[in-house]
Amino acid sequence: MGGRNVIILMIDGGRLDRALGSEAFGRLAGRSAFFSQPITYGPHTIAAMHAVFSGSYGCRTGTDSYWSTYKFKKGMFKTLPEYLHDLGYYTAADVVNELVIPRQGLDEFLIHDESKDDLVARHAGMLEEMKGRSDSGGSFFLYLQYSNIHTGIMNEVLRVYDNFSEEYFADRDGNRRRYDRLFAGAERYLDAMLGKIGELGLDRDSLILVMSDHGISTGEKVGERAYGAFCYDYTLRTFAYFMWPGISPVRVDRQVRTVDFMPTILDYLGIPASGDHEPMDGVSLMPLTRGEKAGELGAFSETGNPLSGTRPPERPNTRSLRRSGWKLILNEHDGTRELYDLASDPGEERNLAGTGLSEEDSLLEEIQRYVR
Repeated sequence: MGGRNVIILMIDGGRLDRALGSEAFGRLAGRSAFFSQPITYGPHTIAAMHAVFSGSYGCRTGTDSYWSTYKFKKGMFKTLPEYLHDLGYYTAADVVNELVIPRQGLDEFLIHDESKDDLVARHAGMLEEMKGRSDSGGSFFLYLQYSNIHTGIMNEVLRVYDNFSEEYFADRDGNRRRYDRLFAGAERYLDAMLGKIGELGLDRDSLILVMSDHGISTGEKVGERAYGAFCYDYTLRTFAYFMWPGISPVRVDRQVRTVDFMPTILDYLGIPASGDHEPMDGVSLMPLTRGEKAGELGAFSETGNPLSGTRPPERPNTRSLRRSGWKLILNEHDGTRELYDLASDPGEERNLAGTGLSEEDSLLEEIQRYVR
């Protein structure tokens, strides 16, 4: 095993299609295990990142909505920082607010001002601090949330339009240009952070994960001006780049789940799963990074559609089960279903629910297992 430290750079609201077309992210793909199809549990940060930090879906952990951070079953589900803290790691995180990740196991829990703080300078300073700990013989875990895409969407979309604003959905070109401008900031941040990691030599003794929690709408579907209302691929499909010393770069296009990230990190570090806590939903992706074959697992996602309201509901009312070829969406709020053949209809435009396809029944059965 090469690296002992763990660094996670989380690009909040990073769309997969923009990463695929990016020079900065392309350079990263050339030196990492690049997963082009991780599916997030929740298309909003709170549910998404609690699932990542626990390796488990929020329908089990209790954190399944915007309002359920404090319902996380911390005595039952062991978080990644807890695993590492128990082994003597110094654990630190810098996030946009106190709700977005579980705090269990963190020695340092910092909150930045998303409207004022220079995240490049702030996070470079935190990397320098961790380098000092590493030089002194200690290991560390560092989670850094790049929140500037979220900030721009909050100020320019969420505070200006609602989920049915005709002006917003009629301006697809303007929406794309806005998002591209915000994503360009993430590219600059990524280059700066990876440059700093290399300058400090932390790439020689660390596992580094660059990931997104969810995507963001640019007006694809009326009823969702940003994220968190629907379970369509433009917010559910994310990206992940794993790097460690001596890695053989590989691209994995097979569907995986963001709940698989934590078991992958534990597997790389040789840390067994706790027998005193609930088992994780995720599985290690290490075999895929070595080119080994593994069966695809269905990806479960859920969210709370506010419909015409101004606040998301307290409980999920929209759920989906995705395989690489098919997706079923259950809209609990109106009792409808949506079935999509993703191979022929990646934009999820032709609803095949109710046409007698066997895929609908098998996907429904999987969703019902999670809901129960």
